[in-house]
Amino acid sequence: MDHLGAGDRQALWLSVSAAFEGSEEIAEARDLARSFLSDVQAVHGLPVSKRAMEMVQLVVSELVTNARKYAPGPCLLTMEIEGGAVQVNVWDSNTSLPAVLAPDPGRVGQHGLEIVMAACQSFAVHCEPVGKKIAAAVVLADDPGGDVAGRQV
Repeated sequence: MDHLGAGDRQALWLSVSAAFEGSEEIAEARDLARSFLSDVQAVHGLPVSKRAMEMVQLVVSELVTNARKYAPGPCLLTMEIEGGAVQVNVWDSNTSLPAVLAPDPGRVGQHGLEIVMAACQSFAVHCEPVGKKIAAAVVLADDPGGDVAGRQV
């Protein structure tokens, strides 16, 4: 396998996108995230920690679930590798900004954005000409123990 050198990794641009229209497709969105990160590691030689693999799937699941729950029509998921992180973007047609509630361990449900914000390096909501885009970044190789998805180092 041909692995990229550090300089080549900086210039590498990888992305994947898909549209989702039904709540049953949330599992497909998680599968897309897992497949994308597996390829990033296996094909392009970029390290992806086990934690990053799990966190990206969780972030994708939460953001796509919210888009399907609160916005009419399809949502668009895009994942891009940028500066050692995977940028997860979810666009939907709802112009209402999400409410980020204060942490409350007694509340049942509505913890998705809390989870996303805790798991991510960055989180932002952007108003778009139609709807909004939520962007969250997860560092690819962030496990201090060196656990890389699919193998122990």
